[in-house]
Amino acid sequence: MARIVDRRMDGRNKSAVNRKRLIRRYQAQVKKAVTEAIARRSITGTDEGEVINIPAKDISEPQIGIGRGGLSEQVLPGNKEFSRGDRIERNKSGAGGGGSEASDSGEGEDDFSFEISRDEYLDILFEELALPDLIKTKVVHQKTAKPVRAGFSNTGVPANLNLSRTMRLAKGRRLAMTLPMQRELAEKEEQLEEEESKPIPNQLLTRRLREEIAALRSRVLSIPFIDDHDLRFNQFVVNPKPSSQAVMFCLLDVSGSMTQSIKDIAKRFFILLHLFLNRSYETVELVFIRHHTTAKEVDEEEFFYSKETGGTIVSSALELCNDIIDERYDVADWNIYVAQASDGDNWGADDAVCEKILVDKLMPKLQYFAYVEIESNYPKKLWDYYENVARIHPEFAMRKINGVTDIYPVFHELFKRKDVAAMGAHA
Repeated sequence: MARIVDRRMDGRNKSAVNRKRLIRRYQAQVKKAVTEAIARRSITGTDEGEVINIPAKDISEPQIGIGRGGLSEQVLPGNKEFSRGDRIERNKSGAGGGGSEASDSGEGEDDFSFEISRDEYLDILFEELALPDLIKTKVVHQKTAKPVRAGFSNTGVPANLNLSRTMRLAKGRRLAMTLPMQRELAEKEEQLEEEESKPIPNQLLTRRLREEIAALRSRVLSIPFIDDHDLRFNQFVVNPKPSSQAVMFCLLDVSGSMTQSIKDIAKRFFILLHLFLNRSYETVELVFIRHHTTAKEVDEEEFFYSKETGGTIVSSALELCNDIIDERYDVADWNIYVAQASDGDNWGADDAVCEKILVDKLMPKLQYFAYVEIESNYPKKLWDYYENVARIHPEFAMRKINGVTDIYPVFHELFKRKDVAAMGAHA
């Protein structure tokens, strides 16, 4: 009888199922803690875990106790506090009382604290978010590939060994090879037992039978437990899987009117967007464009940390965005998104140009355009022209950010899943 012992070590997350159950049970408190963490920490520190505190009253379990019950009379000698007919409160420390609480005397209970991992934190942070309408009728460039089972092979690496099939073949081979010898061995042992049971056994015959039995047993034992011919390995082939392609254009105003605090908020918004895209999709490309009087495509490092500045002509960024789309991204094959951050200042005559570029050129090619205006203390003309675009194209969304604490709420509103938004509308 073959015995297979699994000596693989237990993983570190042996309580992963219980941990997920705990997070589901206290989902409201966990989401509240994550939202508060976004408000108080730098967005660049978003890619970390978080410590969750749950009040003791929320995790305490109700207890049923049996009190004294009935009517009772008390004699209070030296009473100076009560008169006939006064009600005396029940003793809180008696049977049936609840759990202990913090006080100036006695003992209390601390809040329950546990730490969620980076992946759990990001799952909760982005669970209701998605790129809107990530759908195209034409799907090309099958970049993603997934290995799938494709039968068995006689050769392979040990990690792909199919143990059950190998053992089944080995057992069948041993039975096929040893069955004739086992039958002959049983006959010889029966003959030997019969000969030895005689009053005067034939010594020559018994010696020959013993020798033949020993030889047969030796031949049976010489059959290998597992032979190379028994080995079967799982075979895998790479199966190409179609994937929708998406590109996100990040447009950042770096003109002189963008103070360092405004730029910092804009950078945090894009860092959060970048983290969200990398977390949610594997086939999303990013294009970074900085602009003042002129626009330039840059890499991620220069986009966030370059010191270059100047006047403000927003249309230069929109024109460059349109040119890059025409040159590199076929609208029939790509889902195209644009996110723009600015303080709303622009050269006066350029506002109408921005509206014309958006309506006539960009919006027909885009799946979604998200515009955030940061710290607008007074109305800006660009916002009015962008409102005209939003009335024509419902896929154009615009919001205002007044401070660091507004970054995540605005981001959540811009990229909320449609089904989640619909549920909120019906609530």
